[in-house]
Parts: sequence; C-alpha cells; structure tokens
Amino acid sequence: MGERNDRDDEVDLLIDAWSRRLPDIDFTPLDVMSRLRRVALRLTSIRAAAFEHAGLATWEFDVLAALRRAEPPHELSPAELIRATMIGSAAMTNRLDNLRSRGLVERRPNPNDGRSVLVRITPDGASRVDSAMIELVRSEAETLRVLDRRDRDALADLLRRLGDEPRP
Repeated sequence: MGERNDRDDEVDLLIDAWSRRLPDIDFTPLDVMSRLRRVALRLTSIRAAAFEHAGLATWEFDVLAALRRAEPPHELSPAELIRATMIGSAAMTNRLDNLRSRGLVERRPNPNDGRSVLVRITPDGASRVDSAMIELVRSEAETLRVLDRRDRDALADLLRRLGDEPRP
C-alpha cells in the first residue's frame, strides 16, 4: 500500500503492517475479506440486539422464523426444521423443548404419520418473531443508509456471486 491518507481504516493499516513484514505477498484479498469479516461481526451484533428487543435469543429466532415462513398454519416437522436451520437432531430437540416450555411453539401428532410430530408456532411465538424481524429490517436499513440504492443493489449482486462460489 502507499502512504496513509484520511480514508485509511483498520484494514488498510493491517495490510500496510503485513506488507512491511512480508513484502512479496499480495495482500489485496484482505481488502475485501477482512472488511467482510468486520461487517459480519457488526451484523451479528445488530441481529442480536433486534432479537433481544423481541425477547428472543438468536437460536430462538432461527427456529421461529423457519416456522413463520412456512405456509399457514406455520408448522413443520422436526426434520424440516433441522434442514431449514442446519443444526443437528439433538440440538433441535433441545431447542424445541425450550421453545415449548416458553409457550412459543406447540407440538401435535402428525396426521400423515402417527410416529412423528409437527411443530407449530404459537400466536406469542409469531408475535415475537414478527417484532424481531421488523426491528432487524429497521436496524439493517439504518446501517445501509450510507449506500444509495444502486450501490446496495450492486453490493447484493457481488455478495450473491461471492456466496455462490464453491468452497475449496
């Protein structure tokens, strides 16, 4: 990198320092990836605050949101919830037990398979997850206010392409 200027941020300073230690290495990938990491950490904080606003933990939001997105009556099998949230069976059982004890979901026998159950979001669960989503969208919009619509659309497209890349 070159001389420091007023637009330098922590990533620029990090790259400058590493460039002095390892001058033969191209650190330009850090220009993007280190900033994405910092934005991801900020997003984690924004999301946690939005969920807390509705009295939910992040994991509770994830399960309730999957149910809320399902067509009415907003119910899924535990296997469908596992696929939607990408967590293991034992963890899902524990989460559903906790959500049921809080009155945010209910279980009922699956009419199509007597050996299984369906999990349905309760009115309180729906109200909380809706409140969390409204606060999340508000907070994220506030964060993105520094970008105009064209920049947001371009960034979303770039991130979509980056997210579609196969993993090494």
